Amino acid sequence: MTDVWTLAGEGTRVNAGTVTLVEGTSFCLCDSSGDIGPGVPQGVFFRDTRILSTWQLRIDDEMVEPLTVVADRSYRASFVGRARPRPGQAESTLLVERHRFLGAGMREDVVLTNVGQEPAACTLTIHAEADFADLFDVKAGQVRTRGDLEAEHGDGSIRLARRWHGHTRGVRIRADAASASNRQLAFRIVVPAQGTWKSTVQVTPEIDRVELPPAFPAGQPVEHTAPFQRATQWLRSAPRLSTDNAVLRATLDHSLRDLGELRIFDPDVPNEVTIAAGAPWFMAVFGRDSLLTSYMALVLDPRLALGTLQTLARHQGTRVDPVTEEQPGRIPHELRFGVEASLVLGGNVYYGTVDATPLFVMLLGELQRWGLFDAEVRRLIQHADRALEWIDGYGDRDGDGFVEYQRSTDRGLTNQGWKDSGNSVTFADGRLAQPPIAACEVQGYVYAAYLARALLAEHEGRPGNATYWHDRAGRLKQAFNEQFWLPDRGWFALGLDRHKQPIDALASNMGHCLWTGIVDDDKAEAVAERLLSPEMFSGWGVRTLSSSMTAYNPMSYHNGSVWPHDTAIAVAGLMRYGFVDHGQRMAQGMLDAAAAFGGQLPELMCGFDRAVYRRPVPYPTACRPQAWAAATPLYLLRALVRAEPCIPHGVLGLDPALPDELGTFHVSGVNIGPSRVILSIQDGRSRVEGLRDDVAVVSGRCRCSSTEHAAEPAHFGPGPRPARRGGRE
Repeated sequence: MTDVWTLAGEGTRVNAGTVTLVEGTSFCLCDSSGDIGPGVPQGVFFRDTRILSTWQLRIDDEMVEPLTVVADRSYRASFVGRARPRPGQAESTLLVERHRFLGAGMREDVVLTNVGQEPAACTLTIHAEADFADLFDVKAGQVRTRGDLEAEHGDGSIRLARRWHGHTRGVRIRADAASASNRQLAFRIVVPAQGTWKSTVQVTPEIDRVELPPAFPAGQPVEHTAPFQRATQWLRSAPRLSTDNAVLRATLDHSLRDLGELRIFDPDVPNEVTIAAGAPWFMAVFGRDSLLTSYMALVLDPRLALGTLQTLARHQGTRVDPVTEEQPGRIPHELRFGVEASLVLGGNVYYGTVDATPLFVMLLGELQRWGLFDAEVRRLIQHADRALEWIDGYGDRDGDGFVEYQRSTDRGLTNQGWKDSGNSVTFADGRLAQPPIAACEVQGYVYAAYLARALLAEHEGRPGNATYWHDRAGRLKQAFNEQFWLPDRGWFALGLDRHKQPIDALASNMGHCLWTGIVDDDKAEAVAERLLSPEMFSGWGVRTLSSSMTAYNPMSYHNGSVWPHDTAIAVAGLMRYGFVDHGQRMAQGMLDAAAAFGGQLPELMCGFDRAVYRRPVPYPTACRPQAWAAATPLYLLRALVRAEPCIPHGVLGLDPALPDELGTFHVSGVNIGPSRVILSIQDGRSRVEGLRDDVAVVSGRCRCSSTEHAAEPAHFGPGPRPARRGGRE
């Protein structure tokens, strides 16, 4: 069995008209009536298990005719419909409302309103089924019946359960004044003329016969529940943005809401908040996704970064297990809760990723740069050191100085970089590269991790250790530019294969190398020109693979599609090296795409050229909301503002290069050090208020972010190079 861990490959398409609700690790997929049909990729899911596979409401055995759906929060929706007219009745007089609240199960408030002039008698039934299928099986459309199913009823409640391999997963469905039979609740109702009837149905999951407390208890006002209060606090505490560009304002508002919806709170550690990869199928912590998303969203809420680091540190590898690919110091790829995940790969944590481990160190260093959570950062340094030990040992498996990946068994992911589908790493002629593979962007992450550790060592008062890590970064940068650069092609190899041969495909990964700063100055202009070439830039964003490559397919997952986060990282890299025009053009294309999608960027889009189709072509199975994509507008804005704090060295680099189309910009409440900062940009001029007195606002970035001044890591300079226009001085 290959590619079990499902970010490699695609899932079953969610049909148009499907309504998606999410809250924590729970999500619901249903149709526009509120029903969940059998045999389709719908249901209520809790901790990676489908606890409702059928949920059908009937009035006198007839389906309700849907009228509209109102979904104003990620965890709640109202399904409005009308009962079918009875024989001899010209029109229905019975309005049916289903107010659904999702969270650790589900609560559904059913309201019948009789708009007629005489009482209306009816029987309302709710039919429920639970197959307790694993999320992966539902996603793949390959549901298998496992274990012993149980069903019992009585006292207005139904209990369904499955026992398998010593574990029980169950669900209890209850309602007052209902009669219960096998998998069905029934209400005999008389609704007064011009009157209403109400009832609440509670759906509560069980784990090993322990019933979990509902997130929305019956009878409790929604405003008093934890999901409501968390969402309200998230919106209230976020930085306030004002801009005269309505499209940008709407896009950033969507990002704020989407990121809020994707947050996960561990009930065992409720103060730690992290972020899921995307809805509906990836409502779980993914090392790479959660780390990159929280890095990109630091300007919005740095607590996401801290919580992600703390969560992943608690699951950092401690032993060698070839089945889960756990190794000492390794940061996990994904955390799952289902019984099947545990049985398939020997545990609920899978470690098969090459980049989460250096990204962990990078993000910890970034929190240090922003001057945030000093005590918590210090406590996490030991985990950063264990991660660096993994990089030196298990990561650099042959001792050549580069980090490679190769799965331990045939159950793991074939490719373990961010392009983790099985066909995503090819040569220019279309041949698949054979592992072990040293991906180019991973070397950039390791380079940045070394520099991050140097900064942490400085802050610890260990200058010798800081010099050591600066030297390590310098040696890696030199070796990378010597062995990955293809002088006859004018771009960096996608990676090195098992024979140390450069994988010569032209791909977007080298944009990540600009982002981390591992690219030598004399090669940066060629990379910038390639990223903006017609073969790479679609007009909306950078293609994952150049259209000139044999494996190019604009409708593929990783071989020619456009991923918003990939483009945002490339923009940040272009701005880092001073290619302002390039970065502005690419950023504006992505913001135009966001506008075309109504302000909500999808996980990815097809790679067709903007000149061919005037609107971006959606990718059919893309997640929305998706964490990377939601963070993209925030990171694009930060890249264009060129905000680079380094509070330990007392500087805030700021050199705005906003395109004229974005107009004026004002944001308040950004956390930089202990301050809540206000930043205003108008007519190319910036003003910062609230920054502490010992931090200077300068043009450029701190020298500690490169190896150019490794002997003087605490000094600050005017940036690595002056701004370039069109790639030239």
